[in-house]
Amino acid sequence: MHIAVAGNIGSGKTTLTGLLAKHYGWEPKYEDANNNPYLSDFYEDMPRWSFNLQIYFLNKRLSGIVEIKKAKHTVIQDRTIYEDAYIFAANLHAMGLMTTRDYANYKDLFDLMVSLVPPPDLLIYLRASVPTLVNQIQKRGREYESSIRLDYLQGLNERYEQWYDGYSSDNKIALSVDTLNFEERPEDLSVIIDRLDAQIHGLF
Repeated sequence: MHIAVAGNIGSGKTTLTGLLAKHYGWEPKYEDANNNPYLSDFYEDMPRWSFNLQIYFLNKRLSGIVEIKKAKHTVIQDRTIYEDAYIFAANLHAMGLMTTRDYANYKDLFDLMVSLVPPPDLLIYLRASVPTLVNQIQKRGREYESSIRLDYLQGLNERYEQWYDGYSSDNKIALSVDTLNFEERPEDLSVIIDRLDAQIHGLF
């Protein structure tokens, strides 16, 4: 089974992925942000590095899906391939931070890739307001994230909502990070686990 956790920068994807993997005995597959060779340059000069960054993510995401589909056990993945195209690349293009030529090239490659792999069996979307995102980004203290613009985060949030609403599968749940502090309150994590149990048992 392939479980995927989606959400904006700072929404808690990595934390929840780890907690659920530990609870259920699933294998976690994390997004390796610390070793991304483009992130720091991207936040300093988005127009110059946006295409390079998104191609890097797309390559890593497809490789991850191929590995997940070969696994004989349940894997929970930190971020989906869909977010790269429908949210991050689309937002960069809309903000004038990725050229139309680069975006068209990127989207053609994405469309080909997703036609070759199945979607996750269950999508978990972490919904968070911009103040919550900013607070959590500041708490983790990554230097390359210190220059993230508020309008950039807001644009991503709007696209996340559009994408989740239009996500065609019924195998999805949304969780409010503004009200569920699953990292610090065990009772909040229990609420999430109860929802997941109901969803998973209803699906499989």
